[in-house]
Amino acid sequence: MDTNKKSTKMDMKLKFSILWIFLMFNYLYCDLLTGMESEVLKGYLKGKVDSIQINQGFLLGAAILMEIPTAMVLLSWVLKYRVNRWANIIAGSIMAVVQLSTLFMGTPTLHYLFYSTIEIACTLFIAWNAWKWKPDFEPNTGG
Repeated sequence: MDTNKKSTKMDMKLKFSILWIFLMFNYLYCDLLTGMESEVLKGYLKGKVDSIQINQGFLLGAAILMEIPTAMVLLSWVLKYRVNRWANIIAGSIMAVVQLSTLFMGTPTLHYLFYSTIEIACTLFIAWNAWKWKPDFEPNTGG
């Protein structure tokens, strides 16, 4: 094997970490734009948006939920193959289901549909790539 050739294959740990960063920027910018909608902004100031009460419990739940992609940026780098693979499958699946379910809470705006499509596709892409992920080398099993 020629070790002088540069590999064009991206390391999976790096790939997952970059995908989680990409996803987080999409979440953040969607939320930023949503906060610019006058009715949503008025709801934030009143403490209730549509049927959602914006209180400490809601904010804690949202923080815990958003810690999943935040943690996955780091965990994708540091976890060993098997745990890393399953963490990306599970986290990607959870975030895809959560984002899909938000589309049924009221009537989504055009920008929210746009970002949700990207976010769902990205989380499913993460889960699918993790599912297909094989280790770079197979341990010697003898024989």
